[in-house]
Amino acid sequence: MEVDAEILDHYAEGREHARLTSGPSLELLRTRVLLERFLPAPPARVLDVGGGSGVYASWLSERGYRVHLIDPVPLHREQARADGRFSVAPGDARSLAEADDSYDAVLLLGPLYHLTDRTDRIRALTEAARVTRPGGIVAVAVISRYASTFDGYFRDYLGKPGFAAMMTRDLATGQHRNPGADPGLFTTAYFHDPASIASEITDSGLHLQDVLPIEGPLHWAPGIADRLSDPGQRRLILDTLAAMEHDPAVAGATSHLLAIGQRASAPAAGQEQR
Repeated sequence: MEVDAEILDHYAEGREHARLTSGPSLELLRTRVLLERFLPAPPARVLDVGGGSGVYASWLSERGYRVHLIDPVPLHREQARADGRFSVAPGDARSLAEADDSYDAVLLLGPLYHLTDRTDRIRALTEAARVTRPGGIVAVAVISRYASTFDGYFRDYLGKPGFAAMMTRDLATGQHRNPGADPGLFTTAYFHDPASIASEITDSGLHLQDVLPIEGPLHWAPGIADRLSDPGQRRLILDTLAAMEHDPAVAGATSHLLAIGQRASAPAAGQEQR
């Protein structure tokens, strides 16, 4: 299956690795906290679909997980292979080469960003469920429907040509397009609200475990990177986000959401699954 050339060009610039690793990243830290909560214990097998440069695969490998990463972007695969502790291959989330029931957990921490058609998103989730063992976990990151709005007002992006119209469309439809291919803005994508990713998880045949804000509103807090550099402040930030994560009043006030689905367990011997 083909990936839009604009999307491939965006990631070929190499900014994704630096975005998560060049300084304290609330997205990275909080995603790790949430994955620790839901993933089975090592040495479980994890398939990292659209795993980029291997930021999460490297961390999981350090913890003793057996990880295989697939990604459609050649630069990402080159960066990921440099780690040497996990296997890497090209692949598309909508058509996985892996066998049925072959992984304890599957991560999709990016592929759904760029599947703008719901049919493709359901296909990717269904494929993830297929290769996950019964009882296993599928963890899915999506961009919040409201990310552009908060960026516009808190980061003063509204001064960029076309940004206001883009923000309005994001809010109305979730269909994000980069006006004029501005290199400072995100490429073609679909932005979810909590209800839409929840419905896609269940419509793919997975049992919905949770939908959680990753960074929450603290993503836009002044001085957040400096606070994350201090261990005590970092702990307070993560504890604060955990305390508010199930409040529906702030659930969408985040840059990213993490949805957790679980593959149905196999029926007990002599019983039919219903």
